[in-house]
Amino acid sequence: MHDIEPYYNWRHLYTAEEDELSPFYGREYSEFEFSNTVYNYYVHPQWDDFGSRNLYLKILYADYQYSFVIIELLGEWNDAIDNDIMTLKREIIDLLISQGVYKYILIAENVMNFHSSDDCYYEEWWEDIKDEGGWIACLNMPPQTRQEFERAHLSNYVHLMDDNNWRTYQPLHLYNKIDNIMLKLLE
Repeated sequence: MHDIEPYYNWRHLYTAEEDELSPFYGREYSEFEFSNTVYNYYVHPQWDDFGSRNLYLKILYADYQYSFVIIELLGEWNDAIDNDIMTLKREIIDLLISQGVYKYILIAENVMNFHSSDDCYYEEWWEDIKDEGGWIACLNMPPQTRQEFERAHLSNYVHLMDDNNWRTYQPLHLYNKIDNIMLKLLE
């Protein structure tokens, strides 16, 4: 896991540590000091710790004018034991919502496991954004993780999609593509 880096080809367009509205504003990163782990496996130091034991993220792009953010995830999403959705909602999403972000693209191709609990925080997140035309889309969740996510009926709030070519888009183009799909789904 230590060699899985967050997607970096948009860094010339956006970096969360330089965005004054980002929860990670002012953070400094090491390329050499590996301290965070998913279980006993070190993760690349570019991933951001937001309070979960085994789930990390990177805000790849935020656009406050268009009210969207693209977040890449890594690790194990565990709501049953660690209540990762509560931590994500309180530590990251609530801050982004307060800055006017209502549309979320989660890239989950590196989320190896998902363990569900109840859907309260997903419902709360949905309630917080739906009146603003918001949505939550999750791209490329691995099959075993997706199965657990669907079994928990969380697709009522988070829409699962696949697009293996997302890296070929510029952030605004990816957003426009997902937004058009979501507009049709939510009609």
